[in-house]
Amino acid sequence: MSNENQNRVLITGINGFTGIHLERYLNKKGFDVYGTVIDTPLHSRHRQCDITKIDQIDRVIAEVRPDYLVHIAAISFPGEENASLIYDVNVIGTENIFKAMSRHEIHPKKVILASSATVYGNQGKEVLDESMCPQPVNHYGCSKLAMEHISKNYFNSFDIIITRPFNYTGVGQEKHFLIPKIVSHFKEGKKEIELGNLDVAREFNDIDYIIDCYYKLLLSEAKSIIVNLSSNHPVKLLDVIEMMNEIAGYRIEVKVNPLFVRKHEIPSLSGSTKRLEALIDLDNRETLHKTLQTMYEAAE
Repeated sequence: MSNENQNRVLITGINGFTGIHLERYLNKKGFDVYGTVIDTPLHSRHRQCDITKIDQIDRVIAEVRPDYLVHIAAISFPGEENASLIYDVNVIGTENIFKAMSRHEIHPKKVILASSATVYGNQGKEVLDESMCPQPVNHYGCSKLAMEHISKNYFNSFDIIITRPFNYTGVGQEKHFLIPKIVSHFKEGKKEIELGNLDVAREFNDIDYIIDCYYKLLLSEAKSIIVNLSSNHPVKLLDVIEMMNEIAGYRIEVKVNPLFVRKHEIPSLSGSTKRLEALIDLDNRETLHKTLQTMYEAAE
């Protein structure tokens, strides 16, 4: 397989929510996009690969020889109960990628890794920045922090950017995530919805904003750095409901389920954008209202 155009990108987990949007975006930008999937590939440029198996990712790296790599394959749902699987995929899988690239002496122009804002844990602050000492509170957050530490060992060998995305949403996100759950209740015309803390404010960024950030970071000069993918624009959950009431044309009854309520939640939580703004231009921020409307109007 030749690699003449120097524009080949490999996306791990390409058939997930983020991967689908990123593949579409990078194709439009003229990239030669390949990706890994855990199941049988349905696309000629997708490769079946379990990143926890070193021989499988080694084969893909050797074949594709990527000029850019975006690693977003992960166990991404914090509610996943299989702790061993979380660490195997998020930590060992990531190291396997670096081992494979090292073995074949493949050095992409940029390697972008998706960590998570959950590594911050409970900081007692409303705005989280990269200088804070992480203190994750669950296996998902701990696995992502471990992934960051393992990856830092390769900072001298590869041009790496570790990203910490805050909440984002859009068409195609699974319904067990908060915003798709809310939108689906309205699309199905349900009269009531059960939620947790209603007065908390969180970031709910548009998937297109996150994808645009990934693209710009790929082309940036930044390396050996950790950066938030955030907007520093928290929105109250009650305001989300009000927006959906307006979009759907009826008011839903909101009930607080004690099982969904988290104790001692910080009223407002968002990520500082100072470091991100120093690296790239942030000019593609959709309003949450527009994101919700697009999700509501999208065909199932």
